[in-house]
Amino acid sequence: MSISRRIACFTLLFSISTGTLTAQIQKAPLNQADPFTIRTGSTFSASGGSPDVRTFGSSSEIGEKAAKIASEIREAEDLIARNYFDRSVSTPSELTKRSLDGMLRSLDPHSNYYDPAEWKDLLDEQRSGYTGIGATIANFSWNGVTDTYIIATFPGSSAARAQLKYGDKIVAINGEKMADKDSDTVRDKIRGANGTTFRLTVQRAASNRLETIEIRRNRVPQPSIPDAYMLRPGVGYVELSEGFNYTTADELDAAMAELKRGGMRSLILDLRGNGGGIVDQAVKVAEKFLPAGTLILTQRGRSRIDNRVWRSMNNNPEQMPLVVLVNEDTASASEIVAGAFQDDDRAMIVGERTFGKGLVQSVIDLPSKTGLTLTTARYLTPSGRSIQRDYSKIALYDYYSHKANVAEIDKPFFEARTITDRKVYGGDGIQPDEIVKVEDVADSDLALLDPIFVFTRDLVNGRVAGQESYRSIPVTFGKRITPRDFPVTDSLLAEFNLWASRPENGGYSQAALKRSTTFIKLRLRYNIIMASFGAISANQVLIEDDPQVAKAVETLPNAAQLASLAAKIRRQQNK
Repeated sequence: MSISRRIACFTLLFSISTGTLTAQIQKAPLNQADPFTIRTGSTFSASGGSPDVRTFGSSSEIGEKAAKIASEIREAEDLIARNYFDRSVSTPSELTKRSLDGMLRSLDPHSNYYDPAEWKDLLDEQRSGYTGIGATIANFSWNGVTDTYIIATFPGSSAARAQLKYGDKIVAINGEKMADKDSDTVRDKIRGANGTTFRLTVQRAASNRLETIEIRRNRVPQPSIPDAYMLRPGVGYVELSEGFNYTTADELDAAMAELKRGGMRSLILDLRGNGGGIVDQAVKVAEKFLPAGTLILTQRGRSRIDNRVWRSMNNNPEQMPLVVLVNEDTASASEIVAGAFQDDDRAMIVGERTFGKGLVQSVIDLPSKTGLTLTTARYLTPSGRSIQRDYSKIALYDYYSHKANVAEIDKPFFEARTITDRKVYGGDGIQPDEIVKVEDVADSDLALLDPIFVFTRDLVNGRVAGQESYRSIPVTFGKRITPRDFPVTDSLLAEFNLWASRPENGGYSQAALKRSTTFIKLRLRYNIIMASFGAISANQVLIEDDPQVAKAVETLPNAAQLASLAAKIRRQQNK
């Protein structure tokens, strides 16, 4: 995957492995206080929306079963603790998690056990937010030391109120030094209960002075749609990359309304990196563009409540041309949307083959604030094809890394037909209508990410002579960027090349730097915009240079023709 999509930073948010979760808690009336509360022993379906809730018996039966299971587990753990030769191997809770993980993963890759912290994160994910300080962090290595830096903060967050800025180095948390620790470890130290405080020691990028601040953890909104804007006249772009959560359909409505006010006549919906989420919300997204009566999704399982069919009930769907962007990290609920649009010929799909996750999990609340997901059904697209990729002959790591036997790649599995009689295939995710492979970034370019960051850190703080116009104080969150915003001039490029050629800064040869000119200019501007306007604006820099987005724009006329033909066929069928 290109560096333009795999950015070397992440939000302070624990995320379940790609495609692991497509869960929705039982849909609740709007006046219910907490729609995300389930009672012990009950489940909610990944698909949601059903009036039925599967239970394992009465409260007394649940209690008796839970007590018996817990007693047997404690007995086994006590036996291990008293007799195993290495008493430091695992705690009882770790043993419980490993044993349950092993049992569930012998069934399929998406049945999982969640300890209390993971369970809380799973439920938080469905509430469109998380608990943290509202910052994006990343590791960078310099002079043989790896440190964690603030890359961006979110408007109104604890991090923003503490005036944390691009390039501030995290030195210590509650007095514990963070040098040479990976960003996952730093993230976990920063995370904690909502409302609690901790001491954060940073080296300020602007002054290089150490400062210790007390900062409070709070709930940070995590919208499904981080950005939506006019890509060019008439063409709207919606980045639906953060999963399908409780607010997704409403977010899309708001984004579409704003884009229409800006003159949108066609739309590019970006589902790349969208790992799934609440299926009812995915259905609502598809329904926005599909006429009433159109089949969106079928679910098949062992139980009556796991057999469902979703059809659009929208009598006034959007008619504009639509292209959907996907990649190998497009999974589960987002594959449902892509599959429905493809089978119904409502949109052209552009990018790379999707992840291939079409199993439904019921999410079961367990004692001690833990839980598990158990696969109870599978999804089928409107043409009857399964999204799910084969996992029976592949290791778990290879499954999630999307590695496959060469002989299995592009193998034609289940064949189906779309509304306009186009061939499509099941059994291995969604194959795009227009395949656009993004070339991997050369190792020589990747090696430049650290020096580009260090140089930019100095640049935006006025420490690069003759380049004071790039100084970025104060931060203006979410600015819609234009080519006039911080272009990388020949003068700035020459200054970086001179700086990077010095022995203390890597000693790169001028020839090597010249070969990487395009990459250097892109990443310099990306970092400068990140420092000046935040992560959302910085991502626009990458979108401008994205070949998949360019192909999506080029494909819009074909998408319009396809949708028009499909609509004509539907009218004929309904006569």
